Amino acid sequence: MLETAQRDLTKSTLAIVLIGALLAACFWILRPFLPALIWASMIVIATWPMLVIVEAKVRNRRPAVMIMIGLLVLVFVIPFTLAVGTIVENAPQITALGKELANVGIPAPPDWVEQIPLIGEPFAEFWQKTSTTAPVELTKRLSPYMRNMGGWLVAQAGSFGIMFLHLLLTLILATILYMNGEDAAKIILRLSHRIAGERGENAANLAALSVRAVAQGVVVTALAQSLLAGIGLAVVGIPYASLLTALIFMLTIAQIGAGPVLIPAIIWLFWSGSIGWGITMLIWSIFVMGMDGFLRPYLIRRNANLPLLLIFAGVIGGLISFGVIGLFIGPVLLAVCYTLMLAWINEEESEETSA
Repeated sequence: MLETAQRDLTKSTLAIVLIGALLAACFWILRPFLPALIWASMIVIATWPMLVIVEAKVRNRRPAVMIMIGLLVLVFVIPFTLAVGTIVENAPQITALGKELANVGIPAPPDWVEQIPLIGEPFAEFWQKTSTTAPVELTKRLSPYMRNMGGWLVAQAGSFGIMFLHLLLTLILATILYMNGEDAAKIILRLSHRIAGERGENAANLAALSVRAVAQGVVVTALAQSLLAGIGLAVVGIPYASLLTALIFMLTIAQIGAGPVLIPAIIWLFWSGSIGWGITMLIWSIFVMGMDGFLRPYLIRRNANLPLLLIFAGVIGGLISFGVIGLFIGPVLLAVCYTLMLAWINEEESEETSA
C-alpha cells in the first residue's frame, strides 16, 4: 500500500512538472505576441455588442468584421498615430520653449486671482514669486526639464515603426477573434467552469463586463474630452492647438486629466489681454474637465454594476503597475477578486442561515 502511494505521488509530481514546463514553454514562445493579443482581446470584448448590431444589419459575419476593423482604424489607430506623430514632430518646438523663456517676462498676477476660493491665495503667491524671478534664472530651472522632455520625444520617433507593427498585429488578431469570438468565449467559459465551477464561469463573465465598462468609460471619455478641448483651443487661437490636443488625449487616457494643458492656456489668454476669450475658455474648460464626473461614471456603471471607487483604483493602480494596458488589467483583477470575495461571504452567510 505504501509503495503504491509513493508511486502515485511520483507520477502526480512528474505530471505537474511536465504540465508546468509545457505552460512555461508556450508562454515563452507566445511572449512577443502577448501585448498585441491582450490589446486585441480587450478591443474585441469591448466592441463585441457593436459587431452583433452590424452583423444583424449586413446579415454576414465577414463584411461585419471588415466594417468593425475599418471603424477601429478610424476611431482608434488613426487618432493615436496622429497624436504620437504630432508630439514627436513638435519635439524641437518643445525643447525650444526653454530657450524662449529668456525673452519672456511674467507680469504680476491680477487682483482677481487672489479672490478665487480655496486656491486663490497660494496660487497668487506662487505667481507673484515666479514673476519676480529673473528670466535667466527661470530659464535655468526649466531648461533641463524641457531638454529631457524633448529628448524623450525624439527617442520615441525611433520606436514609431515598432508601434505601427504592434498596432498592425493587434488588428490582425482582432480580426481573427471577431471571426471566431463565440468559439473563443466557449473555451474560456468551459475552462473557467472546469477550474472553479459556476463561480469561475461567473468570474469570466464579470471580467468581460469589466473590460467593456472600462473601455467605454475611459477611452470614450478621453476621446470626447480631447476633441472638445481641441475645438476650444483652436477657436480661441491658442498656438500649437493640434499638439496640445494630442497631449490632452494622452493625459486623459492616463487619468491625469486635461487640466495641465487647459489651465495654462486660460492663464496665457488672460495674460495676453484676451479677457473675453479667456472667460469663454474658462467656462468651456470647466465643462470639458467636468466630463470625468458624469460621463465616465455613467458609461462604467451602465456595463458593470461595480463600485466606482473599485474601478477607479483599478485604473490608476493598473496604469502605474502595468502601463497603459493596466487601464484594463487593473479593474478586471479587482472586479474579479471583489466578486469572488462577495460570493464567498454570501456563501458563508447562507450556510449559517441554513444551519
